[in-house]
Amino acid sequence: MLCLGAVPAAEAKTFKWTNAGDVSAMDPYYRNETFLLTFLENIYEPLVRRDRKLELEPALAVKWGQTSPTTWFFDLRRGVKFHDGTPFTADDVVFSLNRAAGGGSNMKSYFASVKTIRKVDDFRIEVDTAYPDPLLASKWAVVLIMSKAWAEKNNTAVAADATKNEENFATRNAMGTGPFMLKERKAGEKTVLVNNPNWWDTPKHNLTEVIFTPIASPATRIAALRAGDIDMTYEVPPQDTESLKRDPKLKVLEGPELRVIFLGFDVERNELTESNVKGKNPFRDRRVREAFYRSIDVEAIKRTVMRGQSFPTALLVMPGVNGYIKDLDKRPPLLKPEEAKKLLTEAGYPNGFEVGMDCPNDRYVNDEKICQAVVAMLARIGVKVNLLAQTRNKFFAKILRKADNSPGDTAFFMLGWSPVVTYDVHNVIESLLQTPNKDAKKGLLNVGGYSNPALDALADKMAVETDKAKRDAMILEATKLYTDDYAVIPLHQQAVIWATRSNIELYQPADNRFPLRFVHVK
Repeated sequence: MLCLGAVPAAEAKTFKWTNAGDVSAMDPYYRNETFLLTFLENIYEPLVRRDRKLELEPALAVKWGQTSPTTWFFDLRRGVKFHDGTPFTADDVVFSLNRAAGGGSNMKSYFASVKTIRKVDDFRIEVDTAYPDPLLASKWAVVLIMSKAWAEKNNTAVAADATKNEENFATRNAMGTGPFMLKERKAGEKTVLVNNPNWWDTPKHNLTEVIFTPIASPATRIAALRAGDIDMTYEVPPQDTESLKRDPKLKVLEGPELRVIFLGFDVERNELTESNVKGKNPFRDRRVREAFYRSIDVEAIKRTVMRGQSFPTALLVMPGVNGYIKDLDKRPPLLKPEEAKKLLTEAGYPNGFEVGMDCPNDRYVNDEKICQAVVAMLARIGVKVNLLAQTRNKFFAKILRKADNSPGDTAFFMLGWSPVVTYDVHNVIESLLQTPNKDAKKGLLNVGGYSNPALDALADKMAVETDKAKRDAMILEATKLYTDDYAVIPLHQQAVIWATRSNIELYQPADNRFPLRFVHVK
């Protein structure tokens, strides 16, 4: 494959693509969300990145390792420049890592073990951790490096807080070292990138311009693809897959994704914010959580909503992630409505109750339709669910924990998670199930405030355990704890389904990232 520098100007290409929703910001620390990060990884770069096999390889760091159980080093790549020509040095790395760990950043969970970050010289930094953290380099594969000079010049040295709907210069503009540069940003309309002619790496693409346009309507997205108005859609409705496969001008790429879609409960508040139950929280009763869990028919959702393109699960991780336990990936039998009502009656709700539910309508495959199916299923057991489905920006601003670590404004919600940083179950437990602790940077995505001291202790131990047999035993025990307690309701692993024009060559990884550096237009 020719690199762009060797491609005649007449052959260089514009690549047009779309998704159901827009990328929510240009700041790489604004949200810890796959789509935002995968988009910005084309502009900004991490110290280490993942290759086609999802294994770590050098990026802005050429070498890394540990000089002691609690000290890491990163030797930086020389000769790299930001898009404005500013040289890349250790000052940018130290600034970026501290920015990602502070302020309104949504990336703080990746710094839970970090004690100090220091510059050794212009091309080496060292990191001291409070305890052994064998996964630090893996975690930082999604922490993108910004220009210190650019951020300070534009008064954006601190990340804006998405939970407060804050904005600053960095949420609308970008300055990275990556293969593409931001040319134009019109939030909600289009974002235009252009090739970085001074990128340090050898391009494996032939793109001079990339135009991203969000299109909310599935029918409109598919029509635009068929007409040639776009070259690729990042999200394909399952009902359109077969017809697209029959179109000789198009290609469909599909495979299992690492992400698990699940439902969560607010178990933190003494009284739910969106319920007719006053003075107590029904979700604190395990019997209520079990009644909900065992009344949701994931096979029916797979059959009717997902058109067969989902992989039902009882766990928060799937095959391909370290810590997946096949023997525990078995959902308990569905309850008949009268059996579920009996559980609710035993818990003190003989007439059921009313509760709000939050879902995005442009984040996961068929997200709103899945939630509508759940509403209907729970109605059979006497629970009236009031669904609020919103765009991802409004949805996340509503449900995510606040800067002061207080819970988000939700009672019952949908969320998706993929441990694409470490590819290890500890990332899932630490992010989604450990007791929320802003200072310890744990449970930061634990929207419902689930808390189990035994699970917390196991998570802390597995974070530093280097003996595989001992660690595997901890993972088994922790998995049993959260599944037996019905802490959340895992639904399914969604399929990654993309569609392109037949003249497009690209790479589709299982972590649902989209590296433009591998796109080639024939």
